[in-house]
Amino acid sequence: MSMMSIRAATPRDREAIRLVEEHAFGQQAEAGLVDALVTGGDAVVELVAEEDGQVVGHILFSRLYVQNGGKRFAAVALAPLAVEPSFHGTGIGGALIREAHIRLKEAGETLAVVLGDPTYYGRFGYTHARAAGFESEYQGEALQALAWADAPETGRLVYASAFTALAA
Repeated sequence: MSMMSIRAATPRDREAIRLVEEHAFGQQAEAGLVDALVTGGDAVVELVAEEDGQVVGHILFSRLYVQNGGKRFAAVALAPLAVEPSFHGTGIGGALIREAHIRLKEAGETLAVVLGDPTYYGRFGYTHARAAGFESEYQGEALQALAWADAPETGRLVYASAFTALAA
């Protein structure tokens, strides 16, 4: 019986994380995004899931700001979440999200935003209704938010600069 464990990502995990991202998404864009976010100092919580000593899952929450008039409110963006295709459906993605949420709440974060499948992320409390008031180039049903405490409901979402490079 194998044991899956979740821990904070370390510099020696970079190559394994890159491979998981490339396998999960079938391209290099997300792996490049991860590298840019980490290098840029924008990573807030980054975790890996290990199975028998091999990295099989990865999640990254990066710094995001909600700009509202002259005020800037710190929040986080979940992107990306990746699991090796051979481990899809085993609960690794959900375990990574739940553990990251615990760590984010302990660190005092109050708002997380994700762009993804509403059915999947809805299981973890994310809703489009909570994100509907935000201005974003990503605004739509896939843009969802989750708040653990008082957080803005309107304003413009300002992602880390690495996302701008991804969208280009």
